[in-house]
Order: sequence, then structure tokens, then C-alpha cells
Amino acid sequence: MQFRDLPKQYEVLKAQIDAAMIRVAASAHFISGPEVKELEKTLTEYVGAKHCITCANGTDAITIAMRAWGVGKGDAVFVPDFTFFSSGECPADEGATPIYVDVDQRTYNLDAAKLEEAVKKVIAEGKYKAKAVVAVDLFGLPADYPAIKAVCEKYGLLLLEDAAQGFGGSINGRKTCTFGDISTTSFFPAKPLGCYGDGGAIFTDNDEWATLIRSICVHGKDMSNPNDPNAKYNNVRLGKNSRLDTLQAAILLPKFKAFADYELADINKVAGWYTEGLRDTGLVLPEIKDGFYSSWAQYTVQLPEGTDRKKVQDQLKAVGIPCMVYYPKPMHSHGAFTGTDSAVADCPVTERLCKTVLSLPLDPYKTKEEIDLVVSELKKAL
Repeated sequence: MQFRDLPKQYEVLKAQIDAAMIRVAASAHFISGPEVKELEKTLTEYVGAKHCITCANGTDAITIAMRAWGVGKGDAVFVPDFTFFSSGECPADEGATPIYVDVDQRTYNLDAAKLEEAVKKVIAEGKYKAKAVVAVDLFGLPADYPAIKAVCEKYGLLLLEDAAQGFGGSINGRKTCTFGDISTTSFFPAKPLGCYGDGGAIFTDNDEWATLIRSICVHGKDMSNPNDPNAKYNNVRLGKNSRLDTLQAAILLPKFKAFADYELADINKVAGWYTEGLRDTGLVLPEIKDGFYSSWAQYTVQLPEGTDRKKVQDQLKAVGIPCMVYYPKPMHSHGAFTGTDSAVADCPVTERLCKTVLSLPLDPYKTKEEIDLVVSELKKAL
């Protein structure tokens, strides 16, 4: 069994994807080809944002957003402690200090009450300027943006929505990638909408930021007159080389159609089979609050405390069922932050989750029989 069955997806979409790749190869327009602009337009219309700027990967997307805002030394950026390393790495790479905040134990997303406590503490101490919040749509579920945005507005903080795992999710019909002042996503292959390599995108409604972001993505080139052939060689700021390859854009177009047409609905159906099958097992199951819709990047359960997680994994692996631990270590305890103020965090929920979470095989192409098998074998292992 595949953890996320990308070979099966390719089998279903092979004709469209192969044709797209051949078309790009024949045109030899490998950088900034027409498929890139088509993809940006398609994604803009889908999520409901004014601007979409594609880039090389989801990590660059966050870094570029931070740079567009001028985030740097002396700034505090508030980040959930339970997430992938990029969410905190990017502001730190710009010279800011990530301040790690605990998460909600059922949604795995940033706890707005804990966020406000952390912001008030930073302001009271006066060592850093409270600058921005990175809210992550973890495992496909949008963060609690009504509550988080209220905190940001109260304290004058910029909000970045890290929707690397959350593309396609929504709150009361409003799509992810529209909740932040700037929002970002990733097209890493295993993400809800993934390409065949690395890729990312940045969304915003702010015209000035969008122009700045496009400049940063291409070595800081002058964007004041994009039709000027000499603009390419007039670099007005330090930027990055961060463009989405035309080939990846071409692959994403048919994959997006499948995602929007049926994959998003189907993966919610598969997640529902897990939820039904795992009731009354002693596991803590994912919680989707009213009005929230998940794109289910992962189906993550919490094992009873004291369970030998490795033994459970080994028993599942022995019968051909892969499962993963996202994430085994709180962000604040990573070695990169040793000796910094980022290493100081009071996040007991994160500490507990890192010891108990287990992610199960999940994708839109799983059958009911496969999910029943995972459920049955997991119960035996427990």
C-alpha cells in the first residue's frame, strides 16, 4: 500500500499529463512559458485572491513574503510550535526571531488564545518588535482565522497564511490562500495539489506587494515597466532566483482540474471512512469544526498516552501498511535554534502531540477495502 498513491494518480491522469509534458518539451519554452501564466490565472480564480505569483517552492514563498514585508533583525514572528521546519526557518533566515506558540490539541493549528499571550509577553518585554504571525493550515485544515485575525488586528500584526498543506480547504465557503495579508502554498508532490518536483505560489490582494513579490522572485528586477526589454538587466533590489518551471505548471494544470472536479470530494470521503471506522478505539481523531472544510493532506490520529508508537508502526509495516509521524519534535527544540530566544517556549500540547501522533495512508484514490484493512490492522496493533 502507498502512503499517498501518486503512481495511481498518474495512471488515471497519464494521457493529460504526458501530453502536457510533451507540449512543453516541443516548445522548448522551459522558463516562464504560457502555462505558468495560465496556472496563475486558474489558481487566482479558484481561491478568490487578486494576485497569484508562482515560485520555486513553498519555502521560498514564505521567505519572499517575509522579505516583501521587510521582516528582519529585531522583529518577532509568531509561529506554531507544531509544524514543518520551513514555517519558522523562513522568518529566521531573514534575521527575525521566531516565537513559538502552542496549538489546539484537536485541530493541530495555532491556538489564538496562546498567540495573544505570546504577543503580550513580547510587547511587555520590549526586546523585539511584534511584527507578524505565520498561521499554518496543518494537515489540510484551515487555521481558526476569525480568532487569529482578531489578535493580529488588535496588535497591528501582519498575517501570513502558510497553506502548504491546506490548498483547497475553506471556512464557510471561503477558500484557503485568501485569509492572510499574504498567503502561500506548496506544490511538493505529496501536497493536496502537487507537481512532479518542487513548486510554490504566493497570493495577495495588495497590488504593491504583488509587484514587489514578482520582482523578488526574479533577482529583484525592475517591475515598473515589465514590457521594457532592458528591465531584466536593471535589478533594483536583492532578490532570489525563484520561478516555477513551465514543465511543472503544465503538469499542475490537468492535476488541478482533477483536484477541483473530484479529488477534493473523494479525499473527504476517504477521511470519513477512517473517522467512522476508528470511533470508540481510544484514539483521538481529527476534529473539523462547523463551517470548516479540510483538504486532508494527512489523516492524523493521537495514540493513547503510553502506547509504544514504534511498535504500532512496526506491526503495520509488517502487513504492508506505511504510516508516518508528523512531527516527532517541537519546532522550538530543533538544533538550529539552540541558544536563541526561539528555543524558549511553553508548549505542553505540542510536546504531547509529538509523542502520540500517527498519520495513516490517505489519498483520493484509496478504496473502502483499503481503509477497512488499515482500520482493522491498526486495531490489532493497538
